[in-house]
Amino acid sequence: MARDNSPKERQRKQLERKQGRRASYDRILIVSEGSKTEPNYFREIRTAYRLHTANVEVHPSELGTAPIQVVQYARSLFESGDRHKQIQPRAFEQVYAVFDRDDHTSYFDALQLADSLDGKLRNDNKQAVRFQAIASVPSFELWLLLHFEDIRAPIQRDEVMRRLRLHLPGYEKGAGQVFTITCDRLGVATQRALALVSKFSAYDAPKPYTGIGGLVTLLTTLRN
Repeated sequence: MARDNSPKERQRKQLERKQGRRASYDRILIVSEGSKTEPNYFREIRTAYRLHTANVEVHPSELGTAPIQVVQYARSLFESGDRHKQIQPRAFEQVYAVFDRDDHTSYFDALQLADSLDGKLRNDNKQAVRFQAIASVPSFELWLLLHFEDIRAPIQRDEVMRRLRLHLPGYEKGAGQVFTITCDRLGVATQRALALVSKFSAYDAPKPYTGIGGLVTLLTTLRN
């Protein structure tokens, strides 16, 4: 019998090989608002800590960059999977939607939708799935600035960028190697982020807040 070498069959075999490479720790899906900044950062962590790509998937939202669209795409990608990305339906234990407060009108709706999904979806092992919004107020760059400064009061997005560039000259959104450049200050940034989380919530915008520190801690300790 002739071997089936069609594109569909090749995709199926690639997916099977990918599933076979999965490690024993949780499977995590991260969907981000940004198409470069956040994916680059989390993929750097995945490489630095030798996490299996089959266990930690990182993708930008394909529905749009509004927070509600990020959450909706994360749900859709979890529930339906994507053969082209070699993702099977419901193949994760944890799902994270990463987005900024900025001036988005759907920000609070996105937080509420994520909250409503947490523990309500079931994966391919019939386990309840953690579904969480990872918000930053005003932006992802606040997390980076916390590596260098202790921010406790509301701060505008443009001011975050101005001050961050004092520490990382030439920084632009989408830049690579940001984790590598800042990782020696990860401990202090995490402590400062935790201090904000203990005082404010994502719903308290414009008070400064970022959930990135918690997600980074999860990834850097995933193999422990």
